[in-house]
Order: sequence, then C-alpha cells, then structure tokens
Amino acid sequence: MPDAPPRRSKFAVAAALFAIIAIASAYGALSYYWLNPTERFASPREVTIEKGESFRQIARALDEAGVVRSALALRFYGQVSQTARQIKPGDYAFNGGERIPDVMRHLVNGDFMVVTITVPEGLTVHQIAERVGESGLGCQSEFEELARDGPIVRALGLRPLGAEGYLFPATYRFSPHATSADVLEAMLARFYTVLTPAVEERMFAMGLDARRLVTMASIVEKEAKAPTERPLIAGVFYNRLRLNMPLQSDPTAEYELEGAGGSAAAAVHSASAFNTYDFTGLPPGPIANPGLKSIEAALNPTQTEYLYFVAREGGGTHVFSKSFDAHKRIIAGEREPARRDPKSSVRR
Repeated sequence: MPDAPPRRSKFAVAAALFAIIAIASAYGALSYYWLNPTERFASPREVTIEKGESFRQIARALDEAGVVRSALALRFYGQVSQTARQIKPGDYAFNGGERIPDVMRHLVNGDFMVVTITVPEGLTVHQIAERVGESGLGCQSEFEELARDGPIVRALGLRPLGAEGYLFPATYRFSPHATSADVLEAMLARFYTVLTPAVEERMFAMGLDARRLVTMASIVEKEAKAPTERPLIAGVFYNRLRLNMPLQSDPTAEYELEGAGGSAAAAVHSASAFNTYDFTGLPPGPIANPGLKSIEAALNPTQTEYLYFVAREGGGTHVFSKSFDAHKRIIAGEREPARRDPKSSVRR
C-alpha cells in the first residue's frame, strides 16, 4: 500500500488560520480607512506638497494634518491605484469629510489653491502693481519698487527705467504663498519666452534691440483701436522715424512713471521726456506693457506711405492719410469745429 499523506500538524493549521484572519483584518482595516471619510474641519487645513517629495513624505504630511485617517492606508491605495507618481506639487486646502480616493483625486488633478492675476494688454507697471496689491500677494508699492529697481531688474540690465514694457500680458496662477518677487519673475520670464531665435533674427534685421522693440510695440498698443490696425499704425510710425519726423503720439505725452497722466489736450503741451511732440525718435522707453499682437506688429509693420492718422468720431478705427493737407481735411470731416486741431499731426 502507498504511504498515506502526512497529516498537517495542528501548528500549521493554526498558522494558516491566523494568516487568513490577519489578511482579512488588514483588508478590513484598509477598507475602513479608504471608504470612511474624515470628519469635517471647522476651517480648511492646508498642506503644501513640494516638488520632488516622496509619496511617503506626502502621506505622512496628510496624516499629520488629519486629512486622511492613515498614512499607511494612503500609501497602499496609491500603489494599488497606480496614482502615487501622478501627484502634482502645490498648496492644497482640505475641508475634511473626504475618503482617501477623494483626497488622491485632488492631488492627481492638481486642485491646489491658486491666486489668479489677469494682466490685460496695455497696462503700465503702476496699473499692474495695483492688481498685484488687490490679489493679496504683496503690496502695490513693494511690487512697483521691485519692478523699477529690484534685483532681477538690475540683473537683466533693465535700469534705469525698470521692467516697463517687459511684463507680458497674460493670466497668471500663483500659490497663495507667492511673493511680489515671484510674480515679477513670472511675468518677466513669460516675456522672454517671446524672444525666440526667429524674433531675435527679425529684430537684428530691423536694427532693433529689445528696448526699442517693446517701446514701439507699447506705442502701437496704446494707439490701435482695432487689432487689424496695429501693423498699419506701426508702419506709420516707422515712416515718421525714417523721415526724422516727430511721432506726435498722444499716449506718449500722457505717460507718467507714477501713473496715468492728465488729458491728452494738456499733456501734448507739457514738457516730458516721453512727449514725442517735443522731439524726433522714440521715447526713452516703453509707455505700457504690450501684448504679442503689438510686438508682432512692431516686428512686421505694414509697408505703407501713410504718415498721419486720426480717430473716427465715435471711436473704433482710424482714418489714415499720406499728406498733412489730406490729414487736415479728414480732421475737418471727422471732428466738430470746437474740437478741430490741425496742429496735431497724428491723432487729433
């Protein structure tokens, strides 16, 4: 007769049973931690996840903040769901009352706290500083001082006029812990991404450096009443520069470093380093922060014989002309007698 199979010892049976119970208990515990939300918090609890942090560090931080019930359960879930490597760094605020899968979804989606600052085309440094102050990321005066003569401005060689013209119009998202310096650096970095090799090659061909480019673009930005006019207006101003004629642009006369100036009617008769009624050539620097379309117009002006333009009554567009006599006739047709001023060569 064949030998009978050895009988399992009581110890082996007990060990197997213990293992089954342990696994079941662990599964039950993990399920409890996964599926049961934490309590709601009286106020949001913030957790900052830095770039390069390990998932173990992240789990511990969330556990210590009470956002999850167990760091171990979170780590296990992250491995099982294959989301542990998909977490995005940032500053997160949790209200409580969420399960581990809910918490992980926020981390993977990048639902972190942000402060949004929108910079429209054509704002000055002073006006951008006001928006930064309103956002709560720094006081207005601090940002403006950094933009005029801060360390990054000096490092980029933007003195003595500062970052005017180099703060690229866009919508920016910042951590609520960002500083005025962080905001300034982001806006400057965005501008310099525009200066691609192709742009720099075009600047060289036109005899422009970055300051002259953004100065012309800023004037175009402030003058144009419709996007399609920008290359044509740039063409007019380049024609006047070529003929050594004053640009006679009202926005340059109105510009003041400390903020908006007075009315154009008064500004054009006021002495200013930026008043292009008083001299030929470009002003010493930009008068606003131009957007991409105005920069492109300054790089690719329309080839035209126009030397003058005047705004139509009611706004919207300009009427262009090649001679001063034609310009005066257009003014007579576009302006009421009390508002006519043929002395102005460009706008009024």
